[in-house]
Amino acid sequence: MNSAPLVVAGIPVSPDHYIDGQRVSSTETFELHCPIDQHLLGHVSEGLAEHVEQAIQAAQRAFPAWAALGAEGRKPYLDRFAEEIGKRADALCQLESNDAGVLLSRMRHGVVPRAMLNIKWFAEHALGLQDRTLETEQATHLVRHDPAGVVAIITPWNAPLMLSTWKLGPALASGNTCVLKPPEWAPLTCSLLADAAHAAGLPPGVFNVVQGSGAKTGAKLVSDPRLARISFTGSVPTAKWIAGAAGANLVPCSLELGGKSAFIVLEDADIDSAAATGALMYRNAGQVCLAGTRFLVHEKIADRYIEALRGYVEKLNIGDPRDEATEVGPLIHPRQLERVGAFVDRAVAGGARVLWGGARHPFGAQYYQPTMLTNLRQDDEIVQNEVFGPVLTLQTFSSDEEAIEMANGTDYGLGGVCYGEQGHAVAVAEKVRTGFIWVNSFGIRDLAAPFGGIKRSGVGREGGEWSFEFFCDVKDVVVPKKPFKASFSHR
Repeated sequence: MNSAPLVVAGIPVSPDHYIDGQRVSSTETFELHCPIDQHLLGHVSEGLAEHVEQAIQAAQRAFPAWAALGAEGRKPYLDRFAEEIGKRADALCQLESNDAGVLLSRMRHGVVPRAMLNIKWFAEHALGLQDRTLETEQATHLVRHDPAGVVAIITPWNAPLMLSTWKLGPALASGNTCVLKPPEWAPLTCSLLADAAHAAGLPPGVFNVVQGSGAKTGAKLVSDPRLARISFTGSVPTAKWIAGAAGANLVPCSLELGGKSAFIVLEDADIDSAAATGALMYRNAGQVCLAGTRFLVHEKIADRYIEALRGYVEKLNIGDPRDEATEVGPLIHPRQLERVGAFVDRAVAGGARVLWGGARHPFGAQYYQPTMLTNLRQDDEIVQNEVFGPVLTLQTFSSDEEAIEMANGTDYGLGGVCYGEQGHAVAVAEKVRTGFIWVNSFGIRDLAAPFGGIKRSGVGREGGEWSFEFFCDVKDVVVPKKPFKASFSHR
C-alpha cells in the first residue's frame, strides 16, 4: 500500500520510492524538516536492501529495450520528460525552497530552466554519438558509444534537482537505465521528478528513485556488482568510501567533490566589479562547491577592496528563501550550522580576525551571518578545508607569483575566480591548478564545456562529450582495407 502524500506549501508529493514505474513504500521512514523554521515536513520512506534490489532488477530488465531504441528513439521520451518538468515548475520551486532552503528566485530563474535544458540538451546531442569513423592506412575504425548498463546516481542536498538532471540527462540519453538516490535532507524534488518521468511515459524501470541515508541505502547501492557506472556529487570522505566499494567490483566512478577555490583580485582589477561578484559567494548561504571562498587580494588595493565588498555584503537581504527578495537563506540542517560555527570559533581562537559576521544570524535558528575572516596563515584549517557555509577568508599578496602559489596551496582544485585587466587575469588564471576558473566573471556554465576538479575535488569530467565518454562503453569496430591473411610469422 502506498503512503499518503506529504503536503508541502499546498503541494502533494509522494514520500515513497519510485521503482519499476510504481510507488513503493517502506516499513521504515525518516523525518524531513524545513530548514527555514525547523517544522516537520513529514516522514519519507527509507530505502532498505529489498528496495535497492528491486530497483536494480527493474533497471536491468528495462535496459535492453531502452538501449535498443537508439538515440533517435529515446529522444521523444526525454523531450517529454523535460516538458513535464516544466509543467511542474512552480511545484518544484516551492518544494526545494521548503526542504533544502534554496532561494525561490534562484529556483525559478535558474534551476528549473536548467533542469529542463539538462534533459533536452543531452537528448539532442546524443544523436551524434552513433558512429564516428577513423581512417588509418590499414583499416576503417567505426568508433561507437554503446550504453553501459545500470547507472547509480547519488546527488547532494545543496542542489538536488539541478544535479540530478545534470547526471540523468546524459545517462538516459546514452541508453542507460538509472537508480537515483536523492539526498536524505532534501529528497522532495527528486520524488516529483519521478512523477514527471512517469507522465512522460518513460518505460518502467528506466528511471528509479530510492530514498534514504548514505549509510544504509547508499552503501547498499554502490556496493552492488551489477552496476555499470556510479556518478556521485558530495563530500570527499563519502567519495573515498564509494570509490573503495566500487573498486572492489571494478565499477567506474565519476566523483564531483568539494572545493576551496581562490578568488584572486589583482592590482589592476576593477574593484567595484570584483566586489559585487565577491558578494555572490554568499548565495545559497555559501553552500556552493564552486564558490571562490578564499579571497586573495593584492596588498596595494586590499583596504579599498574590503570596504567595497563590505558595502555589497551589508546590502544582502537575509531572510526566508521563499521570498523572492531574499538573497541569503538558511543552512540546510542543524548539523551543518554546528559545523560552520565550529570552523569559525576555532579560527578565531587561533588568531583570525573577524571583518564582519562571525556568529549566528537572528532571523532563524539555522541562519549564520555572512562572515569574512582575515589575519590567517596558509596552513590554517579554515584556509585549507571546505566550510560549506557563508564563511569566506581574505589574505593579501604582493606579486602574481605569490598569488598563484597561495591559490595552488590547498589539496582542492575545483574552481576559481580571477579579476584584473583581461590579459593579465588570463595569464594568472592559466597558472592556477584547478578544473576551471572564471576571468572577470562568475557562474558562467555551458553544457558543452567540461566541469570537474583535480586533486581532492574529484575524478572525471561532466558536461558535453565528457559526460557521454563516462556513461558509454566506447567500442572500436575495426574493418581492414585490404584482405587479411592470418600468419604466425614473427618477422
